[in-house]
Amino acid sequence: MRPNHSVYSAWLSILLLGCVVVVQAENSAQESQHRPFEQTERREHCDEYTPLKRPYFGDTHVHTALSQDASTQGTRIRPDGAYRFAKGERVAIQPFDEQGNAQRSQQISRPLDFAAITDHAELYGEVRICNTPELEGYNNWVCKIYRHFPRVAFYMMNARAGFIDSRWGYCGEEGVHCEEQAAVVWQELQNAAEHAYDRSSACSFTSFNAYEWTGLHGPTGKGNMHRNVIFRNDIVPDSPISALDGRRPDQLWSALEQQCLDNGSGCDALVIPHNSNLSGGQMLRTRDFNGEPIDVVQAKQRARLEPLIELMQHKGSSECFSGAYGAIEEDELCAFEFLQQANMGNPTEGAPGPDNGYLREGLRDGLRVQERLGVNPFKFGFIASTDTHLGLPGAVEEDRFQGGGGNGKSARFEIPPGLPDRPEYNPGGLAVVWAEENSRDALFAGMRKKETYGTSGPRIELRFFGGWGFESGICETSDLVSMGYQNGVPMGGDLPGTADLQNHSHAPSFVVSALRDANGGEPLQRVQIIKGWVDANGESRESVFDVATIAGHDVAVDPSNCETTGIGPGSICTIWKDPDFDPQQNSYYYTRVLQNPSCRWSQRQCLANGVDCSKPDTIGEGLEACCAADHRPVIQERAWSSPIWYRARR
Repeated sequence: MRPNHSVYSAWLSILLLGCVVVVQAENSAQESQHRPFEQTERREHCDEYTPLKRPYFGDTHVHTALSQDASTQGTRIRPDGAYRFAKGERVAIQPFDEQGNAQRSQQISRPLDFAAITDHAELYGEVRICNTPELEGYNNWVCKIYRHFPRVAFYMMNARAGFIDSRWGYCGEEGVHCEEQAAVVWQELQNAAEHAYDRSSACSFTSFNAYEWTGLHGPTGKGNMHRNVIFRNDIVPDSPISALDGRRPDQLWSALEQQCLDNGSGCDALVIPHNSNLSGGQMLRTRDFNGEPIDVVQAKQRARLEPLIELMQHKGSSECFSGAYGAIEEDELCAFEFLQQANMGNPTEGAPGPDNGYLREGLRDGLRVQERLGVNPFKFGFIASTDTHLGLPGAVEEDRFQGGGGNGKSARFEIPPGLPDRPEYNPGGLAVVWAEENSRDALFAGMRKKETYGTSGPRIELRFFGGWGFESGICETSDLVSMGYQNGVPMGGDLPGTADLQNHSHAPSFVVSALRDANGGEPLQRVQIIKGWVDANGESRESVFDVATIAGHDVAVDPSNCETTGIGPGSICTIWKDPDFDPQQNSYYYTRVLQNPSCRWSQRQCLANGVDCSKPDTIGEGLEACCAADHRPVIQERAWSSPIWYRARR
């Protein structure tokens, strides 16, 4: 009998296919084992995997029509639309005419790598009921005010949520109707995040389940206490833990531990405080809510739950106070997007002071607590984000800014005349995470490790390493990054103390490498390292060091036409050693990278509207700020690394 070659071929193909599948499975398992971060979800491995990590740019603070304040300003973009915008799609934004046609649209020039929609959780159900005719409560008088007098409803509904522990009557007994509808909204957010998440090997975009906990007032009855809650994967609590469940941040932390981190379900989360500059000094208190110094349990809980803090967003920068205080010389660069406002709850309270909640002071207060308790509750990594209330994650470009909503100008009924937003506000910034791949697990691990930084908008690439053995020529080597990891720690890391407590010459060295935004960003101008510590007398101290300055190029920007002159490098790399190092002092170091000056969004709008301050007839309605004495026509965009922390051996 002649052999049947087709049968043999078929069996051979099956055998080979099986071998391939086995090899692929083995390779996949090996690859999985070599991932340096815990993998908590099922998904394809990313084609692009970088062991030495790459920066991923995103936005972790975004509001859509599901937020009560955004909805009362006419925002119609829901979470799915916000994610599409983050991926580069053009979207329609308010105002809309009677036929539902948008009068404006918006698009970012480059998609983001990741985003988190963080709608205010406190009024999820109330807003849904007021917007859904078939639901019980739709015709309640509160909802009628919401629909017909939206800004009245904004203050009325938020005032109740902020000060009264019971819900509106239309929520039903014990708020059951609003709780039921809040669950529907929470599910919509989860569905949108899942739909936007690229689980394929392309790993083109990552979305996070998230929300904002909106603690409206601190223990003194004033000040912003808001926080964004970011979940690692799709295992989340049945309903978000809101300020209606407990108005103190420690109640949020404890509830997250009970309902997520410590319940064995696989749920994981972190919390990101924001706008400490508008907290009236409440965000970074070293006392508990009974006025007593925080104890070690509270310090550990905060350090665990809050590894990051938002350094900049639409409502200003929280980096540092703009003014001389104590023995610390004024840092003129602290004036960048600095708000002359002490807290969000009471704008008329007065000008801010150095203890208003700025991060440098908070970081040094954390060092004081560490001296007392052995734990630093304020050992933060840095990010930035937008806090957009138009559903536009990543809309940070100065020449495309159309407002941020929220506390800014409303465009519900018409395009605001003149400037599209309050002149003291800005487009916000971006969160950047160093990670091996663009997946939830990898990005979340980067956030937890604090290997993060923030930018004021440009996509500057920033590396920052600290160590004891960096060679002077490290910037000229091709393996700078691998040497940085091998011989030191990256931004957000802990630099272990030296055993030689008397040798002040044995100081740590720091390597900074920065690349300009390759998509039209201004050249780089300067690299600084900021050091903070507490001296032997318990006094806060800081120093700002210029470690790389590009001079002699006549760099300038002409505010009359926004044209720039001068040149600058596309990259800067430098190594710096602390000349004042004391091995017995706990301290922190972070780097700040500045671009050449450019026109601020407000100046661009003033010019586009033909304003000439020497000609009063050119200053139309809404453009008065263009010629105000406090108008800032020029800015220097920048990036801030997370600190590296030195802890003395004693």
